[in-house]
Amino acid sequence: MNLLIIEDDINLANTLARRFTKHGFCCQLAHSCQQAIDICSAFSPSHFLVDLKLKDENGLTLIKPMRQQFPRSRIILLTGFASIASAVEAIRLGADDYLPKPVDFVSLLRTLLEGSEAEQPTHTLPQTQIMSPERLEWEHIQHVLHRNHGNISETARQLNMHRRTLQRKLQKKPVQQ
Repeated sequence: MNLLIIEDDINLANTLARRFTKHGFCCQLAHSCQQAIDICSAFSPSHFLVDLKLKDENGLTLIKPMRQQFPRSRIILLTGFASIASAVEAIRLGADDYLPKPVDFVSLLRTLLEGSEAEQPTHTLPQTQIMSPERLEWEHIQHVLHRNHGNISETARQLNMHRRTLQRKLQKKPVQQ
């Protein structure tokens, strides 16, 4: 199973690649639309994880050409900016599923394997763990902080929370799942 991860967040892409490799995927990474197109010709992916926003590019532009070139592939769109309009557009263009970030790995793995030949009773998936509200809050804070390039004041404004409250939450270690 060849998986192409198209994600501009290099740390997230590397983490996903490591985790999917442990589950039998051969992973390649692309951090831009052009890089994804270049990799597709030599790699022949059976599965795609596509980020909606790739720096100044839009991951939606990749879905139709990927679907035409690889009609039997599984295409999952990931986004930190989920909306009904972008979900409808992604499915209309040929994506198989649309998941908002943050998403837990087990749900992502299940969605990626859904309906593929790899989904067999012998392929064991980890037990599903639902994220606790505390963990979900921590993940969301980290995402907004990253989007604001570490600016705590702007992150606090966007989260509608006092700056000191945000600083206290950031000092705590992440809640384990």
